[in-house]
Amino acid sequence: MIDVLYSLVDVHERFDHLILNSFYIRNLNMVSVTFESYFDRIFSIDKRVLDRICKKVLPRIHEQVHELTVEQYSMKRILHAVNYPQLNSLSLINCRADRLFQYLTVIRYKLIIVFIIYIQDDSVVRDLLAQQITNLTIDIENTPPIKEYTVLSDIFALILSLCKRLTDLNFCQFYHYRSLPICICYDATLTRYVSSTLAKLQISVLGFDNCRYLLDGRFDCLSTLIIHVHKILTPSSIIDNTKKLPKLKYFSLTSVEYTLQYDNAIIPLLRRMINLEELTLFLSVIRLDSPYIDGIQLHNQILIYMPHLNKLTFNINTAVANVNARINLSSNEDIKRSFVERRYGQVGSYVHTSSTGIEGGMFDKVLYLVMTDVDPFEHELFKIISQDFSLLKHLRIENDQPQKNKQHSSTLIIFPHLILLNLFLAHVDYAEQFLYDRNTYIPRLLNLGIEYDSLVMVTNNFNNNGARLNCAKLKRLDLDESFVRPENFHQYFPLL
Repeated sequence: MIDVLYSLVDVHERFDHLILNSFYIRNLNMVSVTFESYFDRIFSIDKRVLDRICKKVLPRIHEQVHELTVEQYSMKRILHAVNYPQLNSLSLINCRADRLFQYLTVIRYKLIIVFIIYIQDDSVVRDLLAQQITNLTIDIENTPPIKEYTVLSDIFALILSLCKRLTDLNFCQFYHYRSLPICICYDATLTRYVSSTLAKLQISVLGFDNCRYLLDGRFDCLSTLIIHVHKILTPSSIIDNTKKLPKLKYFSLTSVEYTLQYDNAIIPLLRRMINLEELTLFLSVIRLDSPYIDGIQLHNQILIYMPHLNKLTFNINTAVANVNARINLSSNEDIKRSFVERRYGQVGSYVHTSSTGIEGGMFDKVLYLVMTDVDPFEHELFKIISQDFSLLKHLRIENDQPQKNKQHSSTLIIFPHLILLNLFLAHVDYAEQFLYDRNTYIPRLLNLGIEYDSLVMVTNNFNNNGARLNCAKLKRLDLDESFVRPENFHQYFPLL
C-alpha cells in the first residue's frame, strides 16, 4: 500500500481514480515490513516516502479512512498530519513497551502542562482513543526484558481506562511468533482492569488465574475471549469459580505447556459458559491413572453444559501416566469412534505406540511442530516427519535421549520450508542429525536455537565442514550463554 501511494498518486488521473477509491483506502496500512529472519523484521518507512504521503496523499483521503495501521516511529507524524473523522480501528505495530507506556502516560497527564504545543499534539491521539476508536490492536516489538512484563500489564490497564468506546482489543497477539504474556494481579475491588464496552479480547497471560480474573465480571459486555495461557497451575481458591458466564459466546483457550490441572481448573471454568456457541481448545494435558481424553469424556464433562454450542475446534494432547492403577487405554480407533457415536463427526486421532508409527496424510498443513518423548528419535522418524509435515516452518525438539542408531540411512532428509529450528532441550545427537548436511538439508534455515556446548561440539569449534551448508544462511543464532566469537566464526556464519 505504501509503495502504491508513493509511486502512483498524481501520476495520472486514471491511476488516482483507482488508487484513491474508498474501497481500497478504507483500510490504510502504513507499515512496511522487511523480513530478516523468523523473529527479526524491520518496520520502517523511508523519510521521503513518509513526507510525500503525509503532505500529498493523506489530505486527499483522510475522511475516507476507517482502519489505520501504523508503527511506532511514524505513528505521531501520520496521526497528526490530518484529522480522521471516520477512523474507528487503530493498530499500533512494533512498539517498544517502555516507550508506549510513556506515551500513554503522557497522553493522560500532560494536559496539566502549560505548553500549548504539547496540549495540541497529545490531545489528537487522546481524542482518537477516547472518543473514536472501537477496535484497537497493540503489538510490542520482540521479547521485552523481564521487568517490562509489569509494564505490559500497566499498558493494558491504561488502554482500558482511556478508551471509552473500545469493543475489540487485540493485545500483543498480532504476530503469533511474539505472543507476549502479561500478569494480571488480583483486584477484588474490580477497579484496575475494567471496561463496560469491551466485547472481544485477544490476549496472552502468564497463568490460568489471570484468565479467571478476566472472567470475574470486570467486563460487562465480553462475549468473545481468545486467550493463550503460558502455564496452567493449581487454581487459586480466592477467585469465585462458580458464577455462570451467560454473555460469553466464543471462547478459545491455548496452552502449549503440559498441565496436570485439566480436571481441577479447565473443566470447572468451561462448565460456567452456559450460552457458548463456539469453543476452541488447544491443550497439552498430563493425566495420572486416567484414560485418554476422548469424545465421551468431552461430551459428559463439558459439552452437555453448553446446549447452544454449534462449533467445536480442538487439539488435545494427552500424556497418561498410570502409576497406581492398571487402565486399559483406548486405541486410535476407539477414540475416533467415541466422537462418531456422539454425532460429532470424524476427528483426527493419533495414539503413540512407537516413534515411527505416525499416520500419513494428516499433517500436510502443519507449520509449527514440537516433538518430545522419553525415547530417542531416530533418523527414519525425521524422514517421515519431513514427508508428512511438508510445509513445516518451525520445529522444536525436546528430547535428552541419545540416538541409538547412529549409522544413518543414506537417504538425505530435506525440510524445504523450515526456517526456525529450536534444539535448546535436545541431546547433541539431534544437532548432528539436523545440522550435518550428510543427514539433513535445510535450505531456508534462518533461526537456530541451541546450547553453546552442543554447537561447539557439532562444528568442532567452528572448524569442520559438516554443518557449514545448513548454517550458511542463518540470520539469528540464539544460545544459552554469551561467548567471544573466534576468528573463524564469521566464516561459518557469514550473515551473523
